[in-house]
Amino acid sequence: MAGLIPQEFIDDLVARVDIVELIDELVHLKKAGREYKACCPFHDEKTPSFTVSADKQFYHCFGCGAHGTAIGFLMEYSHLDFVEAVEELASRVGMDIPRGGDTPRPRGPDSTPLYAMLEQARGYFRQQLAGHPAAPEARHYLERRELDAKILERFEIGYAPPGWNNLLRVLGKAPEAGQQLLDAGLITEGSRNEPYDRFRDRVIFPIRDRRGRVVGFGGRVLKDDTPKYLNSPETPVFHKGRELYGLYQALQIQGHWPRLVVVEGYTDVLALAARGIDYAVATLGTAVTEEHLKPLFRLADEVVFCFDGDRAGQKAAWRTVEVALPALRDGCQAAFVFLPEGEDPDSLIRRLGPEDFEQRVASASGLTEFLFSHLQEQVDLSSLDGRARLAGLARPLVEKIPPGALRQLVIKRLGSLTGLESAEIDEVVGRPSSPTRPSRPRISQSTDRQRPSLVRSAIQLLIHHPEVGATAAIPVDLDKLELAGTSLLLEILGLLAEKPSLSTAGILEHFRDRPEGRHLTQLATLAPPALSSEGLSQELQDILARLLRKLEEQRYRHLAQKCGNTALSEAEKEEYRRLCSAMPGGENPG
Repeated sequence: MAGLIPQEFIDDLVARVDIVELIDELVHLKKAGREYKACCPFHDEKTPSFTVSADKQFYHCFGCGAHGTAIGFLMEYSHLDFVEAVEELASRVGMDIPRGGDTPRPRGPDSTPLYAMLEQARGYFRQQLAGHPAAPEARHYLERRELDAKILERFEIGYAPPGWNNLLRVLGKAPEAGQQLLDAGLITEGSRNEPYDRFRDRVIFPIRDRRGRVVGFGGRVLKDDTPKYLNSPETPVFHKGRELYGLYQALQIQGHWPRLVVVEGYTDVLALAARGIDYAVATLGTAVTEEHLKPLFRLADEVVFCFDGDRAGQKAAWRTVEVALPALRDGCQAAFVFLPEGEDPDSLIRRLGPEDFEQRVASASGLTEFLFSHLQEQVDLSSLDGRARLAGLARPLVEKIPPGALRQLVIKRLGSLTGLESAEIDEVVGRPSSPTRPSRPRISQSTDRQRPSLVRSAIQLLIHHPEVGATAAIPVDLDKLELAGTSLLLEILGLLAEKPSLSTAGILEHFRDRPEGRHLTQLATLAPPALSSEGLSQELQDILARLLRKLEEQRYRHLAQKCGNTALSEAEKEEYRRLCSAMPGGENPG
């Protein structure tokens, strides 16, 4: 059922959540004056540059630039979308999310019943592994894999017994339950539209998302049936190109890892975990995607991709390089380890032990090292043509790397191989078309680049001290001022007059989905005006008075121009005379 989250609810939620308490549960904060500090959870640093303001309900890292509200923090830290973050915070403070409202936010279909059904199925599969008459074969398979009860419990391994309608019979008795089983991908419809269980006589691997919700399953066949491995289909809650098997379990041990290893199969993750290597995750039968990489590079200092050493493994590694390059911002490291032909992590670690595997991972080839090695195999560097071809092959790859130190080092390496200077390499690959940080939308124009415009100064003051705007006297007709940003300033003043208790975070959440939102958030990261409460109020009134003066100047110029073209009305003449007395160089109309 579709629904909407009213803006009123967002305002109340942000007011009731304490961002300091929220972040301190995940990142240990220390008091530092009026604010709190910590080492940033979004990049590696030794000196704390991550600050949290209780007054503004806002966080900001001076190192990497991360910033936002409590909702924004949960979205970044826990990799949630907006609605999921709101639901999480609402649950923390005991609020029920209403539906409807004048300022709605879109919300997709309610997936709660699907998650509940998937959780019930997980419990059912676990029970079948323990007690179904056909389960001994499945347990024997797991024993041969040397997976003990502790690992089976941690990863909640189950068993789907033989039969065509087990889940329908046990979980699908109610009419709506059958549809939920179908929507969750647990049953499928045959050629005669007769539904039957998707997983039959298979070892079951529950797949949890980063929030810990069961979103799908993988099943491994026990006999000679095909396919050997079967995954849940794409559903409203399960997307194979986004999820990683074992990531939730790894995050239960620690939230940030020095290294995460990406392997290819469920049993690889289990075999490694059974021998103390708890930092392995697996893709779900798909190639590595950008959606996989985003959380990996946030949750680990280095990501190592483990492939078979055969030709297929080399091709898969090269596809990963092409996907990973755009995500390799400074501080992100990626590497590749290739196993002996015929081996996978499961077989290798059972044969040689965890120390051998960890040594291979520790000595993995860096991504750029693999990149240049792969390219050099295709050219003859002893010839001019070969070096020119290398530059040509490298060009589309280098262009994918975001601007920064890594890109420059890759260019330097390419120069050493081709004999070209860095400037010449820049000419070949092209300079980045945009800066490392996105350009900020301008809300005002100012002839003085060193001083912000009056409008910007007023908005910045209100962002840092919303309480000042609650009682501000807004000049009449200021909305007629033709100065960039005036309408935004008036909107913020109106918002604060209507909601005097709104915090900085509350203002920012009002503009989250609008173009102005990014700019307002950037203003919140700047140093606040160093004035007392009385001084801040006076500063705002002074700015508003100066803007009123600009409105009068604008009106004066309009009347002066009209006077030169057509006759003024008596009321306009009187207004013009009044303005002339205050405007240098003004002339009385005839």
